[in-house]
Amino acid sequence: MKVTGATWLAAAQPVFDMLERAGYRALAVGGCVRNELFGLPVKDVDIATDALPEAVMDLAQSAGLKAVPTGITHGTVTVVYRGEAYEITTFRKDITTDGRHAVVAFSTDIKEDAKRRDFTMNALYATADGTVIDPLGGLDDLLARRLCFIENAFARIEEDHLRSLRYFRFYALYCDPLNGPDMEAIAAISAHLDGLETLSAERVGGEMRKLLAAPDPAPALAIMAQTGVLARVLPGADPRFIAPLVMVESGQPIRWLRRLAALGGQDAAVRWRLSKAEQKALADIGKATAMPSLIEAGYRLGAEAAVDALLVQCASIGVPVEARVARDIEAAAGQIFPLKADRLVDRIPPGPALGAELKRLEALWISSGFTLGATALDKMVKG
Repeated sequence: MKVTGATWLAAAQPVFDMLERAGYRALAVGGCVRNELFGLPVKDVDIATDALPEAVMDLAQSAGLKAVPTGITHGTVTVVYRGEAYEITTFRKDITTDGRHAVVAFSTDIKEDAKRRDFTMNALYATADGTVIDPLGGLDDLLARRLCFIENAFARIEEDHLRSLRYFRFYALYCDPLNGPDMEAIAAISAHLDGLETLSAERVGGEMRKLLAAPDPAPALAIMAQTGVLARVLPGADPRFIAPLVMVESGQPIRWLRRLAALGGQDAAVRWRLSKAEQKALADIGKATAMPSLIEAGYRLGAEAAVDALLVQCASIGVPVEARVARDIEAAAGQIFPLKADRLVDRIPPGPALGAELKRLEALWISSGFTLGATALDKMVKG
């Protein structure tokens, strides 16, 4: 099989040539090959080689390319060509691992390099002309949309406990849920729940953000709940509303925070290390849900939070979204209260009484569907 017509592969040819002219192997590897075979966008191009990192540095500099030793002790050099960054990593094999970090040794064997990766569909390589190299039989798994750990699932998770979460993200993105998960993988994940506690909040949050941003994370989240993984990474979370939410989201952009709001759970801000902006956005969805009117929520909190609250509410009670309501929320978000305090100060002195009256008039204006103008509101002033 060949990866043909890939624009990213054509763009990377000078980087391949740089290595191959010096007698080294140069192979695209991992996500770029996987996504190309799935017909999905390719963001990053990683290249595996039998050249040692110091040789890669020398070759890049001789070719007039910028070379950055981003992870040189682990064999990685980033080479920049025409504004694109290519991570070039020497073939490696693991010597020891502790569930988070690995001690590696350089290798010249592509099969050894493939064996240290996580899933078979990620252990696919491609030559400069697009020929796919499959050292471990991952191509069959990819074509069947089947996600399997390389060789021994228990060993792969013990090497890095984040792989338990990566399994569910990849399951959501690449697998056919009708096939069901790989049972050895599920057994290994279930046996290593304690290892999840060793992961940093940043790593957990990074994986969960990507999972919730998948087109349909519902099947993966359901399995996470069944295995006990979800309770470890977000206690109290309940995935039952995610599938209905995915259905009512049709036509709306995917927002992982909306799905987190539907998922619920405790202390996501701490457990996933949410930014202040993310915390506010999540809190605003909750505030909008609690308001008596989502139209008012749109006005006070913005269209995004109010529409998110609308979608979550519809999913939770099993009803479709009314397009009219969403349009009304969008319109409310652009409204500006027409009455200013200086128009009232001749009748109500500045202070709490003036603030209370403005709030009362604003409520009347909102309940009128934003139709009352300044003149009509002025006539309704008490004072």
